[in-house]
Amino acid sequence: MLLGALAAMLDMEPDFEIIDTASDGKEALTLIKKHTVDIVLTDIEMPKLTGIELAQELKKLQHPAKVMILTTFARSGYLRRAMDSGVKGYLLKDAPSNSLANAIRKIHEGKTIVATGLVTNAWTEADPLSDNERKILRLSFEGLSTKEIAAQTSLSAGTVRNYLSEVISKLDANNRIDAARIAKQKGWL
Repeated sequence: MLLGALAAMLDMEPDFEIIDTASDGKEALTLIKKHTVDIVLTDIEMPKLTGIELAQELKKLQHPAKVMILTTFARSGYLRRAMDSGVKGYLLKDAPSNSLANAIRKIHEGKTIVATGLVTNAWTEADPLSDNERKILRLSFEGLSTKEIAAQTSLSAGTVRNYLSEVISKLDANNRIDAARIAKQKGWL
């Protein structure tokens, strides 16, 4: 419902054309590959591929679309990871609707737009997790067993356990659930 309302609102702008909408990150990536797209507006947390992972995939493909994240998460870890992934805009969902349209226009012009107040905090605490550690921790947080994570990532169960042990140590957590909670709270997961 929110996706449809947002698309309808932006489609009312005279200089915008909504090409398509997607309910998850993998579907979005498939649609982006099929269409000529200037701006991709995404959320951080989506099924199958997060908004940051979507931006990373587009960067790997050297796709010219500029990615803008619109989210409720004002977490510095998310912002930092998003910017490192080539995201050109990061706005919060509580921003006025006219500022969203204006931000999209500025991003289209080549500028980078970030919600006020997030920039300073984003570079105060570095994300200690590697991409592999983050992926394994996310799968663990989703309830997958070590064996299932190993099968999904083409790693051995021992390697998965080593990654989880390293994450727990880095985050000074009690266990994998506590590590996921800490990483999620900081915006690293």
